[in-house]
Amino acid sequence: MQKTSAWPLTWVYVSLIVYASLYPFDGWRVQGIAPWGFMWAPWPRYWTVFDVISNVLGYAPLGFFLTLGFRRTWPHLPALTLTFFLAAALSWALESLQFFLPARVPSNVDWLLNVAGAWLGGATAAVLTWLGALARWGRFRAKWFIGNARGALVLLALWPVGLLFPAPVAFGLGQVYERLEESVADWLQGTPWLEWLPLREVELQPMLQIAEVLCVMLGLIVPCLLAFSVVRTFQQRMVAMGVFLGIGFLASALSAALTYGPVHAWDWTSTEVRAGLMAALFAAALSTLLSRRACLATALVGLAWQLALLNNSATDAYFALTVQTWEQGRFIRFHGLIQWIGWLWPYAAMAYLLQRLSTSDRQAQ
Repeated sequence: MQKTSAWPLTWVYVSLIVYASLYPFDGWRVQGIAPWGFMWAPWPRYWTVFDVISNVLGYAPLGFFLTLGFRRTWPHLPALTLTFFLAAALSWALESLQFFLPARVPSNVDWLLNVAGAWLGGATAAVLTWLGALARWGRFRAKWFIGNARGALVLLALWPVGLLFPAPVAFGLGQVYERLEESVADWLQGTPWLEWLPLREVELQPMLQIAEVLCVMLGLIVPCLLAFSVVRTFQQRMVAMGVFLGIGFLASALSAALTYGPVHAWDWTSTEVRAGLMAALFAAALSTLLSRRACLATALVGLAWQLALLNNSATDAYFALTVQTWEQGRFIRFHGLIQWIGWLWPYAAMAYLLQRLSTSDRQAQ
């Protein structure tokens, strides 16, 4: 049995699919008929190409990760068949649960497209394995990364996904304080515990320009430091720096293009963002000289600093309208899949960094 990053990614993706399928979790009700009746209902009269693509692509990564996990862990099992039935069961269960939510409509077409997407993802993994891509990845991983790199690789793979959801500051993942405060107040509304909720003495203020530059710099340098802690050589660190800085900018540009249109893909690169990029390039270049343990410690301090800056600043009304574009518009299916990655990625990274720092250097090799 081999350890693989496919299983952590599978469980993360399953959690996000569950959230996206049942969002917004309001108004649960029982209608008195079988919730799985959608399987025999007439096909929907209205559908769009976007709906088809989103349903297929939504389950394709699940099929890919599941098949890879089975291939790596239990190679004697029929990986693609198991992936097909597990994805079908998951989608069927979630479509049935949507029957109890007034804001969601279960659909046999959605179920078929989800299953097709999972099968396509699994078939892609199977073909790549048959072509030897899995073996080549194993050799590449052994050459480039230390043995205990699975957690870092999972976090690095999820980082650009989190950037797709609009952020109040470029590369500023993890700003949850205001939303958490509002959500807790809503949950406690009408109960005596509402009075126990601590109130802020001072209203949150907009972020200063220098603080925005720092947030951009820290948001870019932390993934680089995370990569530096698991690659083997100085030359590989230089490559990793260029790769993750480039991926970060491309993911942010894609987010802007999806939200405002392709012509506005680079409108977010303000003076503060460009200054933060220059600072990140300088800091990342210096960090290539640090030991692995120093990279971990520096990344932890950087994350804590960035989260403090973000969560002690107010979000503006313009950003609130941007978020509504995703939550109420055509991105509703992707909303749940990526917003939680953007919110929780820094905290998962902090937990990972603390765990790595608590082990010895010899154990980490």
